[in-house]
Amino acid sequence: MTSVSHPAPPGVDVRGLQVRFGPVTAVADLDLQVAPGAGVALVGRNGAGKSTTLRVLGGVLPPSAGTVLVGGVDAVRDPRLARERVGYCPDVGGLVPRATPWEHLQLAARLRGMGADWEDRAHDLLTRFDLATAADRVTAGFSHGMGRRMSVVLAAFHRPSVLLLDEPFDGVDPLGVEATLEEIRSARLRGAAVLVSTHLLGLAVQACDEAVVLRQGRVVAAAPAAELAGEDGEARYRELLR
Repeated sequence: MTSVSHPAPPGVDVRGLQVRFGPVTAVADLDLQVAPGAGVALVGRNGAGKSTTLRVLGGVLPPSAGTVLVGGVDAVRDPRLARERVGYCPDVGGLVPRATPWEHLQLAARLRGMGADWEDRAHDLLTRFDLATAADRVTAGFSHGMGRRMSVVLAAFHRPSVLLLDEPFDGVDPLGVEATLEEIRSARLRGAAVLVSTHLLGLAVQACDEAVVLRQGRVVAAAPAAELAGEDGEARYRELLR
């Protein structure tokens, strides 16, 4: 008897997501799917709902309504298990000011139950993100760009099945940008679903194969990222934001 193969379920599957803060609706009826190995960019102006959406997926913020599946797990019913599937880089914060990068990674390895090779992975990431010489410095003294790079390192460290990066390129120098793009490519090649929130359209196009444009908490367009490349793509994007 011939076996029938079924496509893998989405790494991220959001249906009818709503997030309200009192009378303010930050996200309204959002549908979003990211397949394993795919990269999707959430783009839009400040206040469009990008970070709020990633906070829900990262298990930081409960939704007001809707279905949220992360790595096949219902993030509302089982937020702890959903968080185990995710590597999340928040838009701000996420680092312990009095801890060093090495201490962050050591704690993450223990909490994630990583194997004995975690030190090799940690050394590799710190080197590629140009943080090796700062591995024993407390993060309170880090520049904004160094903090962004370290947040990406922590999110990607345990090779999650879903990688959520919120403004990973903000204030980051070209070497850090290239390291982040390389880590996104690596994650996608091993089958992770990657969702990147950014206001930098050019980098969104490089990192992802699909772009979802948000405006006032709603999806106004979704298209192959290549369609938003170049001057014509920039012009189309500006029109969508109006």
